[in-house]
Amino acid sequence: MVGSKDLPPSHAIYPVIFFRNQFLTKAQTLPKGTDLSEKVAIITGANTGLGFEAASQLLSYKLSHLIIAVRSAARGDAAAKKLRTRHPQANIEVWIVDMASYESIQTFTRRVETDLARLDIVILNAGLNNPQFRTNPSTGHEEIIQINYISTMLLAVLLLPSLKSKSPRGTPGRLTIVNAALSLNSKLPTLKERPFLQSLDDPKRFAFPAQYCISKTLAHMFLWKLIDHVNADDVIVNLADPAFVKTDLARGLSGGAKIGYHVFGALCGRSIAMGASTFLDAAVAKGKESHGAFIMNYKIHPFNPVLYTPEGKDAIEALWRETLDELAFANVGGILQSLTRFRTLDR
Repeated sequence: MVGSKDLPPSHAIYPVIFFRNQFLTKAQTLPKGTDLSEKVAIITGANTGLGFEAASQLLSYKLSHLIIAVRSAARGDAAAKKLRTRHPQANIEVWIVDMASYESIQTFTRRVETDLARLDIVILNAGLNNPQFRTNPSTGHEEIIQINYISTMLLAVLLLPSLKSKSPRGTPGRLTIVNAALSLNSKLPTLKERPFLQSLDDPKRFAFPAQYCISKTLAHMFLWKLIDHVNADDVIVNLADPAFVKTDLARGLSGGAKIGYHVFGALCGRSIAMGASTFLDAAVAKGKESHGAFIMNYKIHPFNPVLYTPEGKDAIEALWRETLDELAFANVGGILQSLTRFRTLDR
């Protein structure tokens, strides 16, 4: 099985990548006859934009049980009401998870463990793209790195045992983490600094939108190591790029920048429907071949080319150790060791 890290690095320049993504790729839908009856799915950030559209598309394939995981109960309820109108036969629930809070993430995953008898699909879609530097008051990390990387990987790892144990026997759980083609454009300016993760919290080095690109590249780095601990027979984990889509991800912009963003989106952006279809492709259509893969344009693509260099591989190891240390309070390392141990026993 060949994942992204086993492919030769791509050195295509980003303008070429962008042009292919936006203008040369045709939308793909799930195979005819796809039936998600009896399946249970969780989507974070499903109250709006790509998350809402992905939820609607999953439900159109007869998904039986959907959990909308959001920070705001009111917004979640409003989204659930719309989806229930369109899909009255489905069980649609709103569960609260605040990606800025470790405590909220742990509470959410404990609820998954206790309240769900089955779990088939998780799509981690919630993300942040702030033009201003901000720190998370409880962790001290820069906010984009906190939400898009650290908290997302915490939630991902904490959900792995449930995805393994609550999916039907012989059928792996599915975990898709939303990523971005911009991850390929990041040069990782602090690549050689240690501690690596802490170097990304420096306000003097913060740049927009470079920090967003970096946060997505960090997911490449974490997945590089994660698949050494997770068997594709248990849970298939991959990253999905929806490409540049007409959404409100840059809603923090103002003035001319905001106008420019919306004009550019109108001219070049994919439809939300096409963007969300990439999530379904990664989480439903792709098989074990996509384990550990970055999926762009419905195809497995290499990771950021910097990661294939000696410096990149050293940084991967450093980030892995630092992330496990950061998340030691939640026993993330122990969870991964248990998955690895059971993987060996199963063989």
